[in-house]
Amino acid sequence: MGVELIKVRPEDDGMRLNRWFLKYYPGLGLSRLQKLLRTKQIKVDGSRAEAGYKLSSGQEIRVPPLQAEAAVLQTGGVSDKDAAFVKSLVLYRDDDLIAINKPAGLAVQGGTNTLRHLDGMLDALKFDYAETPKLVHRIDKETSGVLILARRRLSAEKLTRAFREKNLRKTYLALTFGVPKPQKGNINVPLLKIGEKMRASTDGKAAQTLYRVIDSVGNKLALVEASPLTGRTHQIRAHLESIGCPIAGDDKYFGLKRQKASELENKLFLHAYKIDLSEIYKRPLIIKAPLPPHFRQALDLFGLNWEE
Repeated sequence: MGVELIKVRPEDDGMRLNRWFLKYYPGLGLSRLQKLLRTKQIKVDGSRAEAGYKLSSGQEIRVPPLQAEAAVLQTGGVSDKDAAFVKSLVLYRDDDLIAINKPAGLAVQGGTNTLRHLDGMLDALKFDYAETPKLVHRIDKETSGVLILARRRLSAEKLTRAFREKNLRKTYLALTFGVPKPQKGNINVPLLKIGEKMRASTDGKAAQTLYRVIDSVGNKLALVEASPLTGRTHQIRAHLESIGCPIAGDDKYFGLKRQKASELENKLFLHAYKIDLSEIYKRPLIIKAPLPPHFRQALDLFGLNWEE
């Protein structure tokens, strides 16, 4: 494959250049992309561009021969199998948004060594629209549950602002080792990023998580409902660890002493259960995602009570 000159599609208007490459060339690693940009092998309208450059519809991108990094521009990047899969995740759809139940283990966006991700499948969720739906928030790769996509640019701006200003109440369910005390409260602990982890620190950014214990097994396990009032990375995971109740299956936030329960699957037991969109819709609209099988089986195994 030689050099290609590719016009920016209308649905990609306003997209950053690095996100454009992640969408259409998922096999292209970020470090390789940076090198191509630095050596001027990638250009926009004949000029050098930075990774964060915002594209406009109709602009022409020079794409050098990428060989092993297979382009997915021709097919939209979605196989029939993946298209059927991502459509099966849809919980709700209207003129403005699509809500899906993201499974644990599926990354929301691509990156180094992450070739299969939700962002690369979004073309399959156009339905009757010309625009590809856009991500307006994120959840961790190992976290399951409700994820909202905007179907139109105006909807994306409205939803992104609502998530940023915390006008949408999000509720998670977590299975923890240890039982939070008191049974209901507000974890108001600043979080600071150290390496790849968030740590409780007075030097960190303000972070608050409301929680309540739904049910527990003695002092061993608890089913906890958690609602973040702020949006820090890994907030619920880091906050529950900070009070001595790490989430089952969490390899990153498991305190100083790793605990295991051989009866549980090796998955993270954190589920984005519901999002309340009533405030922006000006009518009742709460979207819920059913618990994944591994979570449901754990509740049954330990006799933990929970009603949807």
